[in-house]
Amino acid sequence: MKIIERYITRELLIPFTVVAVILTALFSSFSSASFLAGAMSGSLGLAAMLKLVLLKTVIALEVLMPISLYVAVVIGLGRMHRDQEINVLRSAGVSERRIIFAVLIVAIPVGIASGTLSIYVRPWAYEESYMLNALAEAELNADRFQAGRFYGSESKGRVIYIGAKDGSGEQMKNVFHYINKDGASEIILARDARQQEPVAGERPQVHLSDGFIYKLMHSGMRDTVVQFEKIVYFTDSGNVLDYKRKAAATAALMKSDQPRDIAEFQWRLSRPIATILLALIAVPFSRAPPRQEKGDKTYYAAALVFAIYYILSGLAQTWVEQGTIGRMPGVWWLYILMTLTAISLLSPGFRQKLFLRR
Repeated sequence: MKIIERYITRELLIPFTVVAVILTALFSSFSSASFLAGAMSGSLGLAAMLKLVLLKTVIALEVLMPISLYVAVVIGLGRMHRDQEINVLRSAGVSERRIIFAVLIVAIPVGIASGTLSIYVRPWAYEESYMLNALAEAELNADRFQAGRFYGSESKGRVIYIGAKDGSGEQMKNVFHYINKDGASEIILARDARQQEPVAGERPQVHLSDGFIYKLMHSGMRDTVVQFEKIVYFTDSGNVLDYKRKAAATAALMKSDQPRDIAEFQWRLSRPIATILLALIAVPFSRAPPRQEKGDKTYYAAALVFAIYYILSGLAQTWVEQGTIGRMPGVWWLYILMTLTAISLLSPGFRQKLFLRR
């Protein structure tokens, strides 16, 4: 890589890193605040909640990275235009193609990273987050209860007490579980209980051992008492970890003919393409006259163009999900339009009109 390309890539990587870190921190803070404001923190515990925030942040990176690169190109090249560095480079024989090539040196690796996150990491993160959500809804979730305290739910008519927990937090002792349902009161007493990790396709469950089940009928029917050595208690949260397309493997989505699966598959594949095209589209919006103030209208135009892209990307995916558009052209019409837009904006004719208007 020549010295000019190295200099331009450095001027792009610095704002890209800064913007990416800021956006990631803001997103993580917002997610943490949302969980703390809701009931999720009490259901999962601090460690699991932090893991869920991390998973949500990883999922968001496939969107935050293209945004960060788009802003970095506008800011980085914009500063070079205002400080007349671009004019100096051009007077030294550096063509527009070399500047675009330098942008691609940064955009292609970022696009590959975004695509890797979308195709491989994002499904894993979604699967893990679904499991944590299912665990949060489990009535006998060991993580959500402290030993030696009663917990009640007025809406579900439930009372739970755990006498003790081991160091791992998964093994419970002296469990009391009361629930009022179906015209009867059910009481479960167990000496030992163990929380099982959620498994895809199964409801959250707890293994209870050495205890009794008392079923007290409200209608005058005969009460029952059952002694058990070991039982499996399935929660009634209804959150079954069955097939979810966002957590499905990309290879499985590729073979599916369901519109929603097709939309999810094409969305994942489009991430690196979108990242690179957005970086190229950002180049013309960085062209500011020397010593132009930062409040230049070009920045507002760049923000408007990105907003239009964001709306169209959601619209393209929705049309495929609803079957309005088939597998072809699918979401690809948007990226064909972006390619034509990038070519038009980067053409010498557009550049001349842009500066003449100024």
